Parts: sequence; structure tokens; C-alpha cells
Amino acid sequence: MITLENVSKTYGSGPQAVHALKPTDLHVAQGEIYGVIGLSGAGKSTLIRCVNLLERPTTGRVVVDGQELTSLGRQALNHARHRIGMIFQHFNLLSSRTVFDNVALPLELMGVAKREIRERVQPLLDLTGLSDKHDKYPAELSGGQKQRVAIARALASRPKVLLCDEATSALDPQTTQSILDLLKDINRKLGLTILLITHEMEVVKSICHKVGLISAGKLVEEADVGDFFTSPSTRLGREFLNAFLELDPPQALIDRMEAKPGPQTHPVVRLAFTGDAVSTPLISRLARDCNVDVSILEAKVESIQDRTLGLMIAELIGPQEKTQQALAYLKSHDLQVEVLGHVRRNA
Repeated sequence: MITLENVSKTYGSGPQAVHALKPTDLHVAQGEIYGVIGLSGAGKSTLIRCVNLLERPTTGRVVVDGQELTSLGRQALNHARHRIGMIFQHFNLLSSRTVFDNVALPLELMGVAKREIRERVQPLLDLTGLSDKHDKYPAELSGGQKQRVAIARALASRPKVLLCDEATSALDPQTTQSILDLLKDINRKLGLTILLITHEMEVVKSICHKVGLISAGKLVEEADVGDFFTSPSTRLGREFLNAFLELDPPQALIDRMEAKPGPQTHPVVRLAFTGDAVSTPLISRLARDCNVDVSILEAKVESIQDRTLGLMIAELIGPQEKTQQALAYLKSHDLQVEVLGHVRRNA
């Protein structure tokens, strides 16, 4: 449904040029919710604004619903944009217009007859939970209600694609979840393809089917959401995941850790259990079969859509030969093993 081929965006020229988006390929399938996550300044907003050509790419092709937008003239592009809805962090509602009139605005600009506007707007108010806010003005609405108006307005032209630019960043956690539930409902009922950008891992975890990680203008990792949360393939992905899960060893232990193993040290490991490994007593078997002591420092279980993820930080205590045997044992089973460092036994 959405395809970017070698799309880049550079501002300025010469030594002062800013390469906001480096050559990027991206594909979002029809009916998919695809999340792009990254730090501030990573290029997320530039990427999503290139999809509907609010930012015209410096290089590359943008294809939406089989139509190459980058080859269109102004009039044809404006017409094509009717099939691409967009919502923003700060809602962008007109304060002088009621809820109904804000939602109707794109239809008025398209020249739709008043009777048809009424027939199309009311079902959108019903869908977004705004039936009783028909005649209210934005100043009378909460932040979540304003975003619902923005979503209804984005759907007014019956788009096939919805772009979400940090759509929940200005909302509190409870309101954020209600908006995410609405987006999931819209995706399911309308078959709408959704591309969203966010810096919030909870958003990706809650509703996305796939995720792309962007850094310094480059898409560095793509994965199904379940795979990303259980075994990210890049260091940046692991940093995002660890920060989200808040699973780190105690600071006092971090201060004692050394990078390299030695004859008088034992490893500190972070373990991620998925699939059958979550319910298998691997740790007790490990202690018995490898003859090591296991000191569990922290552990938790997370539900990632249809998957269960078990996480643990532990010390493997014993002679170096035994702890190396224990690491090999762990790696031979269905879990991710990361050695965080080594601690001296006599510390």
C-alpha cells in the first residue's frame, strides 16, 4: 500500500547541507499498522511527511495505493492526497468551527454537496465516540476528544492510508490508550493502512504489526513487533527495549562490573525467554546440570500482543569453567542471552 524506494531528504547544499533522511526503502502492506520509532531528531517526521509529499523527497519514489506520487503534478497530487489522511500531535483544529464543521472541512474543500456532507460526517462522529459533541467547539473539549475530532476529520475523505505524526505524544497515558484502541478499531473495521511515528515504545507494543527503527536519518532495523520486543537485532534496538522494560542490574553491581572475564570473576547476564522457554524450568535445570549457583537480581513477564516474554537479570556464580558451560547451556535453548559484564567473586 505504501512503498518508499531510495527516498531521501536533504535541506540546503554544500558543507551546510542537512541530510535529514538518508536513502530509505520501506514497504507497508495493505491493512497493516506500521510504527516508526526513534529518538528526537532521528528523521521520523521527515520520513512520514515524505509519504504525502508535504516534504518533497530529494531522491527516490513514493508509491501509495499503486500510484507514484513523486511523478504527479500539483493538481493530480492534491487529488491523490484525498486518499491519505493525516493526524498530528497538536490536533490542528479550527477554534471557530464546531466539531461537526471541523470534520466536514475537507469535504467542503473537495466541493461535496451539503446533504452528502451530513450523511458522511455523522457516521464518523459515531465511529469516533463524538456523537454528543456535534455542536461543541474545540475549547470545550479535552485533549483526547480533540484528537478524536482530528481522526474523524482525517477519515472524512475516505482515505486508504492514515499517517499519524506523534498523535498521542500530547496526551496522558489513559487517554493515549483510548486513542490507540480507537485506531485499532478503525484499522479493523475499515481495513485502513496506518503508518505512525512515535518515540513511545508502549504505542508500538499496543497496536503495531511491524516496526522500523530509525537513527540519524537511516532505517537501521525492521521487524515484526513480536520479534523486535523479544530479540532486537541492533544495539540501538536493545537500548530502546531495555529502557522501556526498565530491566537493568542494580547500580552498585554495575559499578563493580568489568568488561572481560577473568579466573576470579563470574558473569552477569540478561536473559529473554520466549515460546516454550517461558514455562520451562531452565534455571533450576541449569543450576543442577552445570553445578553453578544462580542469583536472580530482577525478573518480569511481559505480554507482547500474542506473545509472552520473560526477562531476567542474574549472576552465574561458580568456577569459570562451570559458568562458561552454563552460558553455552543457555544459548543452546530458545532464549536470548546477553552478558552484561563480569563481577569479581571476592568483591
